[in-house]
Amino acid sequence: MSTRKKYKKKKQTVGIPKLLLGLLLIGVAFVFSLKSLTAPLIESESLDQTEIVTMSHEEFINRLVPHAQELQEGYGVLPSIIIAQAILESNWGQSSLASQYNNLFGMKSFGNEKKVNLETREYVNEEWIVIQGDFKVYDSWEASMDDHTMLFVNGVTWNPQQYEKVLLAENYKQAAKALQEGGYATDPNYAHKVTEVIETYKLDQYDRR
Repeated sequence: MSTRKKYKKKKQTVGIPKLLLGLLLIGVAFVFSLKSLTAPLIESESLDQTEIVTMSHEEFINRLVPHAQELQEGYGVLPSIIIAQAILESNWGQSSLASQYNNLFGMKSFGNEKKVNLETREYVNEEWIVIQGDFKVYDSWEASMDDHTMLFVNGVTWNPQQYEKVLLAENYKQAAKALQEGGYATDPNYAHKVTEVIETYKLDQYDRR
């Protein structure tokens, strides 16, 4: 009659060095996973800059049209005015203020908000001069468009109705004239330039009546 030998199972113990090694491996895997998650974001940011540099005029316009029309529906500002000003103020999105800081309209900063100090040209005493100015920094072009529209809606602290006529304008010519009269830019030919851009690129086709 055969007898089976009984063996007691030995309890497996994990030594401290092995435990530390395991924790180290887990930590390395966690860091690697974080890098793999953030890598696409970094590539996307650099790609956006490349897209801006190579963006055609048509692509620039098409990028702004949808949000410009949303702003018209919400506040009444004409998309043709928004897009034309963005073209003039940002040089088709190519200016450093637009491409690096998402400020499409040369919006100045007067408070404690995020800003950048850059050179700008102003028309003073019937001549163009270069001065340093503080400009707003935005997270996106759409955020810049929102703030630009709210300037028309809220006006300025000393005159809330300063740009009211821009919103009430029935067409882009009236709106461009209202911009000039409201003092949006120091350029004495600003209204003409805005109108010319709109007519050259037929931007009024995006105005919903």
